[in-house]
Amino acid sequence: MLKIAKGRISYAAVLGAVLFMIVQVFANLNLPNLTSDIVNNGVAKGDISYIWKIGVQMVGYSLLSIAAAICNVYLAARTSQKLGQNLRTDIYSKVIHFTNDEYDQIETSSLITRTTNDVVQIQNVAMMMLRMMIMAPIMLIGASFLAYSKDHQLTMIFLVSIPLLVIFMGIMLKFAVPLFQAMQTKTDRINRVFREGLTGVRVIRAFRQDQFEQDRFEDANVDYTRNAINVNTIMAFALPVMTLIMSGTNIAIIWFGAKLIGGQAMQVGNLIAFMTYATQILMSFMMLSMVFIFIPRAQASAKRIQAVFNLKSTMTVPDTPAELDTTANQHSLAFNHVTYRYRNAEQPALTDIDFSATSGQTVAIIGGTGSGKTSLINLIPRFYDVESGDIKIDGTDISTLDTTKLRNAVSLVPQKATLFTGSLRENMQYGKPDATDDEIWHALDIARARDFVEEDPDGLDMYVEQGGGNFSGGQRQRLAIARALVKQSSVYVFDDSFSALDFKTDADLRAALRQDAHIQQSITVIVAQRIATVADADLILVLDNGKLVGKGTHDELRKTNKVYQEIIHSQLREEDDK
Repeated sequence: MLKIAKGRISYAAVLGAVLFMIVQVFANLNLPNLTSDIVNNGVAKGDISYIWKIGVQMVGYSLLSIAAAICNVYLAARTSQKLGQNLRTDIYSKVIHFTNDEYDQIETSSLITRTTNDVVQIQNVAMMMLRMMIMAPIMLIGASFLAYSKDHQLTMIFLVSIPLLVIFMGIMLKFAVPLFQAMQTKTDRINRVFREGLTGVRVIRAFRQDQFEQDRFEDANVDYTRNAINVNTIMAFALPVMTLIMSGTNIAIIWFGAKLIGGQAMQVGNLIAFMTYATQILMSFMMLSMVFIFIPRAQASAKRIQAVFNLKSTMTVPDTPAELDTTANQHSLAFNHVTYRYRNAEQPALTDIDFSATSGQTVAIIGGTGSGKTSLINLIPRFYDVESGDIKIDGTDISTLDTTKLRNAVSLVPQKATLFTGSLRENMQYGKPDATDDEIWHALDIARARDFVEEDPDGLDMYVEQGGGNFSGGQRQRLAIARALVKQSSVYVFDDSFSALDFKTDADLRAALRQDAHIQQSITVIVAQRIATVADADLILVLDNGKLVGKGTHDELRKTNKVYQEIIHSQLREEDDK
């Protein structure tokens, strides 16, 4: 956990919290001693002036303790919350720069838990460390020394009470710590099931699996609840047992102290002070025990967070990245015998992919499900790194480019059209923050989305719900295409982005793309299932099981390529193929 905190907390604030806690404990330890003096030298002798004198000192120490406590709590809270803030920022920054390989290693629900619940556990323990962990040992040592100074005979009582307390807390730790550590994985499970239920609610309703999903969530929820009940039941024994041990200790102190007072071997005030110190000693042990209970859970959370930080990216960038001129009028894209394999996969997802394209050309990729189409286009913006071969944009190997500059040169429309909560204008400016309304309308016009945007009274200021839920599937796709077009790039990649469009809209949109002046200077890569969508491409790549089994125009492939012919016959009637 110290590794997690390093560099993310203010050492000056930690030092300040420690110093204020020392002051607070010092003041608290002096109060029983002053009480002893009042009883022994003031009350017993009827010296009112002495009582007032010591009383004022007690008020002063109390105020000092309160002020120090306030300062300590403020610094501890500020430090722990700042630690949480920095951890959340660093986790998000790390995750947002993950390659797809890293995303595949940790579930999304687990990432959410680590960013929220795990960070909270570390925050809570950081707060406890700056409060209890500092207070307990100082108070334990100070109170033990002062109790011994009041009467060393009564300290023999601690030889019974402290071992009892240690044994009890040890037993409680043995049973509670594993349950605390299991809480995080059970929280992961609840988040995963709940998230799947929310995102797949339409599928659940369509297949009438409401009860099945409720049962699945109930199972995860009951499992978490049962674990929480068990751990809290164990923890519930702490206070009554602690009270029993403290009460027994006080009874023993009063019993033996009364005998010492009766034999005039001890003063009444010293007995009162000794009882207070005994309480402080036992409370110190209790606080230390509580800290040791919560530290393992926080340690488990720290390991889970550190696992995110420890993920090594397979993507490397040279110390002096190559430059890429995105303003040039001529561009090129080339795959030179590229092979790619997913992490831990036995077989490559893509094998020996080789093709090239220049400005104004459209490259279409077609093939059966699982043939590697999406894998191929994910290599262009370098979401994954190739195993062998190279990919070049404008003659420059993309592995030598800074990823930010590379992705500025590539505009991608993914399979799932994702829109973000906010206004439509904000969504359109996602890739180009300074885009003007004219540029947005031009992109909407090409994407055939102008009509339904203009129909809305708010126009570009219309509200977009989470995930674009207030639009149909076809409208979301067209808006996602428009967003990609607003960002003027060297390469435009459309990953099955016309699937929700009717044939007429599909054809009109592709025709508008070919006629756009900027697109004519760029390279367009289209992944599609429809023959009609790819038929007019300058170069069609036919994939089958990750291999390039055909390359050419529609007319060339329909005559010579068996896989392409099978796709045609599966979609078109024989008379349409003539």
